[in-house]
Amino acid sequence: MVQKNLFAHCKNYIEKILNGFENRKVEILHDLESESKSTAGDKHETGRAMIQLEREKLGDQIKEFELYQKLLIHLKNHTHSKYVKLGTVVMTNHSNYYISFPAKQCVINSKTYYCISAQSPIGKLLLGKKVGEKITFNNRSSVILEIN
Repeated sequence: MVQKNLFAHCKNYIEKILNGFENRKVEILHDLESESKSTAGDKHETGRAMIQLEREKLGDQIKEFELYQKLLIHLKNHTHSKYVKLGTVVMTNHSNYYISFPAKQCVINSKTYYCISAQSPIGKLLLGKKVGEKITFNNRSSVILEIN
C-alpha cells in the first residue's frame, strides 16, 4: 500500500512539474514574440539571446522530467524483492526511502519517505543491500529494517 501511494506521489509530482514547464514554455514564446516586435538594436538582440537561452534551459529540464516519466513504467511494475533495487521502499532505523527519482518527500501514515534516485549517494549505498545490512552516510550508520 505504501509503495502504491509513493508511486502516485511521484507520478503527481512529475505531472505538476511538467505542467509548470508547459506554462513556462508558453510564456517564453510570448516573450519572444514581444521581443521580436521591438526595434531597439543591440538591446533587442540581447533580449532575444537571453530568451533563447532560457528556452534551451527549459527544454533540457523538460527532457529530464520526461525521462523520469518513462522511469515510472518500471516503478509501476515493481515486484517485491529481498534486496534494494529500483522501485523498492527501504525503511532504516533513521529514515525511509523510495528508490525512484529525486522528488519531494512524502508523508504516509505519519512516516516521512524520501524519494531518491538510485544514482544519489544514499541510493548507491542502499542498492543491493538486504534487511539487516548497514550503510554509513555522513558518519551516521543506518540499519535496513524492511524492504518492500
